[in-house]
Amino acid sequence: MTNELISEQRGTTLWVTFNRPEARNAITFGMYEDLARLCADVPTDGSVRAMVVKGAGGKAFAAGTDMTQFRAFETEQDALDYEDEITRVLTAVDQCPVPTVAAIHGACTGGGASIAAACDIRISSAQLKFGFPIARTLGNCLNAGNLARLSELIGAGRVREMIFTARLMGAEEALAAGLVSQVLPDEDTLMERAETLAEHLAAMAPLTLRATKEAMRRNRAALAAQDADLIALCYMSNDFKHGLEAFLTKSKPEWSGT
Repeated sequence: MTNELISEQRGTTLWVTFNRPEARNAITFGMYEDLARLCADVPTDGSVRAMVVKGAGGKAFAAGTDMTQFRAFETEQDALDYEDEITRVLTAVDQCPVPTVAAIHGACTGGGASIAAACDIRISSAQLKFGFPIARTLGNCLNAGNLARLSELIGAGRVREMIFTARLMGAEEALAAGLVSQVLPDEDTLMERAETLAEHLAAMAPLTLRATKEAMRRNRAALAAQDADLIALCYMSNDFKHGLEAFLTKSKPEWSGT
């Protein structure tokens, strides 16, 4: 476990913090791996009854994958392996044996938004900005399982519109769409509510919660689509290479469709 992903148990709640505030908590491959391991290792003996996931620094929950890592991609297999890893991590969050709460303050985009969507309950501050601006920035894509999870939460039409327009969803829209169940005025009240909610969940029947989580995950998995050709189409394109460099140099990409 690195200090870029911090875990701390308070009472029966495990608090997990993305801790790269200087990079708006952009997620490294190591952080993804640590999160998956944390979820898999949560004890089922009653010592932990809930998990809260949050971001450090007061500005972001997590602003997606650390884009510098994509510079190493050279082959289709690199892209497929990355999306397989994302699926594995999100499945680990899905399969965490205790209820998971995403306490979202500020920016929650890309991989951060995917992790929040994989949690059981999402609450946010009024400063929430949620979305996947990849059609404006990188020119990559979400895999089919990720899209299915988002569509289950807020509907396929809203997912399509959000990704096609590359806009970020604010707190009130997220509440109306059912993405979050509650909006708090600021980060402090959000964390207070997350603690209270975790304590409430700790009093529920753990096997009921676990069985419900797994049954819903299996329902979604049954609808999984083949998407390797679509992943390769985007990640191996000239547009993705150009979009990545444009993003990292803070310039505007010019898309060619190739």
